[in-house]
Amino acid sequence: MNRIWNSVVGKLWITILLLVSFVLFIVTVLLLEFLGNYHSQTVEEALNSEANMIGNIFNDHQQVSISLDIIEDIIGPETNAVIAEKPYDSSYYLHDGINGSKTREKILNEPAFQKVFETNETVMKEILLPSLTEQNRLESYIVLASPLKTGEEEHGVVFIYQSLEVMDRTAERTTNIVFLSAFIALLLTTFFAFFLSSRITSPLRKMREGAFELAKGNFDTKVKATSSDEIGQLAIAFNQMGRQLKHHVEVINQEKEQLSSILTSMADAVITFNQDKTILLSNPPAEKLLQQWMFKNGSTKAQPLPPEMLHMLDHVLGFEEELEEELEIEGAYYAINFSPLYSGESIRGAVAVLHNMTEQHRLEKLREDFIANVSHELRTPIAMLQGYSEAILDDVGATEEERREMTRIIYEESQRMGRLVTDLLNLARMESGYMRLYKEIVQLNSAIERMTLKFTQIAKENEVYLSFETKLDDWATSEMDEDRIEQVMTNLIDNAIRHTPENGKVVVRVEQQQEYAKISINDTGVGISKEDLEFVFERFYKANKARTLGKGGTGLGLAIASNIIQAHEGKIHAESLEGQGTSFAFYLPLKNM
Repeated sequence: MNRIWNSVVGKLWITILLLVSFVLFIVTVLLLEFLGNYHSQTVEEALNSEANMIGNIFNDHQQVSISLDIIEDIIGPETNAVIAEKPYDSSYYLHDGINGSKTREKILNEPAFQKVFETNETVMKEILLPSLTEQNRLESYIVLASPLKTGEEEHGVVFIYQSLEVMDRTAERTTNIVFLSAFIALLLTTFFAFFLSSRITSPLRKMREGAFELAKGNFDTKVKATSSDEIGQLAIAFNQMGRQLKHHVEVINQEKEQLSSILTSMADAVITFNQDKTILLSNPPAEKLLQQWMFKNGSTKAQPLPPEMLHMLDHVLGFEEELEEELEIEGAYYAINFSPLYSGESIRGAVAVLHNMTEQHRLEKLREDFIANVSHELRTPIAMLQGYSEAILDDVGATEEERREMTRIIYEESQRMGRLVTDLLNLARMESGYMRLYKEIVQLNSAIERMTLKFTQIAKENEVYLSFETKLDDWATSEMDEDRIEQVMTNLIDNAIRHTPENGKVVVRVEQQQEYAKISINDTGVGISKEDLEFVFERFYKANKARTLGKGGTGLGLAIASNIIQAHEGKIHAESLEGQGTSFAFYLPLKNM
């Protein structure tokens, strides 16, 4: 039911019904008023005419009895008359009924009619009189009191009265006719209202269904235009709107996909903020960065931004100006650019672009450290070469033996410089990815044992016990560049022997761990402090002076060894306790035969 009232059909139907009902009501009231006035006027004219006629009959005939007979024949049965010569006297009467005496008495006792005997003026009035046809019932009568003259003499007053029942019956019939007409009009109005509204609302319903389909995203929905009127034009406009919406949505989706692809492919982090500082959009690098900040801070808040960025965001939103700074956040360096976003003339948010400068800072620091380390490493041999060369040129050496010693020192320092340059070239070649490996399948036990036994004599000279142990199967092999692995073993065993005191031990051990062969070089030397241990594979890094004092080295050996092992898809690490010894271990993938 509510659906009908809320529809166009129901509203149109109710509107037409109310309009027709209002018009019928006004017409009925006016018609009844007109008919009532018309009947009253007709009755008054009829009574006046009858009174004049009675007067004329009395004037024309001298005998009262003859006049009464004539009057009784002329007056209709619905009209009653009383002729009185004096007040309270009813000398003659016509058409007397059941309550005739009561009616005459009521008329003659009416004060308004008693004045007629005195003033000789005609009086007409509507009063309630006893019914002439029924007992104990009053009816409305219209009574006319008119003086009656016979010649020049006054003969009395004639009272003519007629029941208004006829007028009431006429009004009732008129009312019934009006109500019947109203009922028929309502039926016809309802029929035509539903017919008209269905012709209007049927295409509107189809357009409503089409609008719902458009809202669901079905932009190919069409509405048939069945007419050329406003509704047909509306259907055509609806179809054009659907085509335009489809086109614009496709353009928006293309731009959105393009923007999404650009943001996703960007290496820089991009974050878009609303005016209330909430994050609206972020690309994958930004999401990863936000998660890192959240985990590091242990925060579960929706806004994991560091205070530095929040301060920049406040500045951009408050002053509506672009801001660019380089900040250190959580140990990393970022070049941050904040730009305001506008909606018309008002600011609606901001966008931040974060470029990670950590690697550039690290490379810059490595470059600076590299220059400093190379300068430091070259300064001593160059100074010694320069000093001893000047001494030879100035004939400082008094004896041949002294000159030969100076020459030997110059030769050793030049060799040291050559080794440093060679190590630098090798390391640069490895880190740039230009190192070429000549891999072949090698039996690990025999290869590692051979590389270990090369240092037997050096170990004896340093009074260090060198041994080889294996828990690996003899048939275990690995695909590797044997020369490069020998370079790693040479560096590690040489370091172990040099930093192990007399009567110490150096053990080379080979064992299997899952799909890798673990080769470890363990010594009982002075060890490396925990602070230095994580930096031992850095270029030019040297641990505590106790390990390096008087024991030459460029500080590049372990960095070269780490690059060689990584090129073999392995890994290398070190473990040490100060005063108890050090263990370097690297892993090589085993070859499945």
